[in-house]
Amino acid sequence: MRILGLSGNVKHPSRTASLVEALASAAERRFGGVKRIIELADAAAVLFRALRADQLDSEGREIIDAVETADVLIVGSPVYRASYTGALKHLFDLVDYRALTGRPVVLAATGGSALHALMIEHQLRPLFGFFNAFSVPTSVYAVEADFTDYRLTNPAVLERVDRAIADLARLLPSSPQRVPFFAGEDRPAPVAMKA
Repeated sequence: MRILGLSGNVKHPSRTASLVEALASAAERRFGGVKRIIELADAAAVLFRALRADQLDSEGREIIDAVETADVLIVGSPVYRASYTGALKHLFDLVDYRALTGRPVVLAATGGSALHALMIEHQLRPLFGFFNAFSVPTSVYAVEADFTDYRLTNPAVLERVDRAIADLARLLPSSPQRVPFFAGEDRPAPVAMKA
């Protein structure tokens, strides 16, 4: 099983990256497989070299391929101006709209106060609805006070991490199998967008 954590953080160190890491590690412990974390603080410069998927270089294509072929996605973002970061939006602008159909996704976010927690429901969840992915019911939101030296330490939030991974378990087949996008195809051809 390929578990891919995507963190929309645009700086280091990052509480969002720590939260995504906690979720991905919990999934790895429960299901096995291979875990990978992509932080936009590192990947954004590569992805912004392309405005469309057909403009991606090999380094950018590898990042998008990792997203499109992961068995499980764990996606987190700091709340920025009532939404997820533009870097994360750009990444998903480059993902084929058919590639995530039926994919389980765990959603997470960090913010300056509890007042921003609904960003997950109003911004992130609809994004994955567009992709026809299955976002688990339990999302995880954390604020600065939930971390110690950028490490998630609040027991209540850690319990929520466990609940999200339990939700994920209900979406996964008992023996994960990789299913091609379409019969006879490894990956759909990129769709050229009109200006």
